[in-house]
Amino acid sequence: MEFLRPSDEAGTAIGQLRAWLADPQPGRLLIETSGSTGRPKRVVLSRSAVVASVEASARRLGARGQWLLALPASYVAGVQVIARSVLAGHDPLVVRDLDFAEAVGTGDGATLFTSLVPTQLHRLLDRPDQVEALRAMHTILLGGGPIDPALRSRATADGLRVVATYGASETAGGCVYDGVPLDGVALALGTDGRIRIGGPTVFDGYDGDPALTAEALGDGWFVTADAGRLDDDGRLQVLGRIDDVVISGGVNVPLPAVAARLREHPAVVAVEVLGVPDKEWGSRVVAFVVGCDDDLRDWVAEVHPRSWAPQEVVLLPELPLLATGKVDRESLRGLV
Repeated sequence: MEFLRPSDEAGTAIGQLRAWLADPQPGRLLIETSGSTGRPKRVVLSRSAVVASVEASARRLGARGQWLLALPASYVAGVQVIARSVLAGHDPLVVRDLDFAEAVGTGDGATLFTSLVPTQLHRLLDRPDQVEALRAMHTILLGGGPIDPALRSRATADGLRVVATYGASETAGGCVYDGVPLDGVALALGTDGRIRIGGPTVFDGYDGDPALTAEALGDGWFVTADAGRLDDDGRLQVLGRIDDVVISGGVNVPLPAVAARLREHPAVVAVEVLGVPDKEWGSRVVAFVVGCDDDLRDWVAEVHPRSWAPQEVVLLPELPLLATGKVDRESLRGLV
């Protein structure tokens, strides 16, 4: 079976994907997941899944145009940036060193779009020249991890149009925009609250791992590792990974809820919360924090049970990241 694995080098990947999208009989795309929570998986995507995602995204955004590539070209978010631009008839613009100000000036006059992860947007908002360049974007898709409400509010106040996305390599990238599934995408919750995705963007399986494929795909649905709930208006709220509830001292602690509360602290720049095996507690709740550690336990306890507050706070100058911009959780575990 013939596969295309996009190059890590942006220019090469653009050429590969342009040819793949035009091929009358293409092979399938092989995307390696980031491995942010463990062993990377090799996701197999058909061209029809990629194109279905591109078309549904364009309908939701209400426009097509030229996309700026600031994400790794070999991962699904970067692949989709390239595909959206190529299928709209425009060469993607490669953003070097997160310099949108330089890249915008090389555009061909089309409507501009880009896709970022929260860490990138946070860094760009501290640079006035980059904020000005981002204002030229019709839309900034923001995905790849939890989004601090304060970050999105700041971006909106700076005149940026941000759309939060949820998806995975297995769904050909983001398929839920601001809590609403794209046209044709089916969304459901399992009895355990696990998010399930169906529709034309779902992957074909994992290369070389039929057992994992059978576990993740059932009756056309991709069973994610994330828990969610639906608001009264039907919008999806992603609560975090289904296994991100740990038992600490006999108490169930939902780590995403703790992390979300810590992100609201005015002195916290970035945070990740993990459960670490502990002989006394079963699991020890550890917060890895960029910024200040003042009264963080009390801060959590103001709105949650004190038993949810982290037993340990590790101060870092910055969180370690994978090539995708996601937090490298495995590296964090190695620090404690």
